[in-house]
Amino acid sequence: MAALAALAFALIAAPAAIAADTADIGFVDQGALSALPSFAAAKRQIDAYGTDLQKQYIGRARNASPSEQQRLSSDFQQKIADKQRQVLGPLFRRAQIAIASVASSHNLSVVVDKQIVIVGGEDITGGVRDLLTGVGEPVPPVNTPPPSSVGYVDQAAIDALPSMKSAADDFQKFKATQDQQTSVKFKAAKTQADRDAILKDYQKTLTDKQNQTLKPLVDKTRDAMASVAQKKGLVLVVDRSNIIYGGTDITADVTSALK
Repeated sequence: MAALAALAFALIAAPAAIAADTADIGFVDQGALSALPSFAAAKRQIDAYGTDLQKQYIGRARNASPSEQQRLSSDFQQKIADKQRQVLGPLFRRAQIAIASVASSHNLSVVVDKQIVIVGGEDITGGVRDLLTGVGEPVPPVNTPPPSSVGYVDQAAIDALPSMKSAADDFQKFKATQDQQTSVKFKAAKTQADRDAILKDYQKTLTDKQNQTLKPLVDKTRDAMASVAQKKGLVLVVDRSNIIYGGTDITADVTSALK
């Protein structure tokens, strides 16, 4: 199931306001940056490490108990994550400095990922790419980003609120029960028509449960985001994962409103 905050999340803005206030909003094509030679080489290094490590773990897990296999799997995932941080971490930090430098030179208050942009904004991908492929290291800007009319919310922080977590956990338990019951019904079904009816009933049951337990929290979260955005004069609110540089963090205000 998608996170509650993701279900509630929306772009909170008036189209006319966005059109009037995008002069200080930039965007970067992170896909294009990831194709740069340094990133491509890092990916090959991580893939090679993962392939070798997987061979080792497959051999160790072949005759292991289920609990030991689970431990080995967790250990494998942790080592891959550590390798990614080791290899990609310096590249990401360098890219972040380059983005901040270009954004500052263009007087941008916020830079977002290209994938969420449909119309408007200034594409600074080329400038960032030039810094990353040029001679020498990118230099951090002297000034911090100016106040931005684009806000962002950390969904993970909202999901961690007791009310949100409890509702999500309850729904997952309910869904697990329904999955098990539906599986039994499917095995006993005689015709495709019977299976279609079972699936339709299963989907309706989950939808009804979502509307009963999750929708009120989704609506409350959406209202809190909209209220905070209006009070702060924001024209747009996006997920934190889409913010690359600058922006106004309203997570604390939203979580406070939801408590």
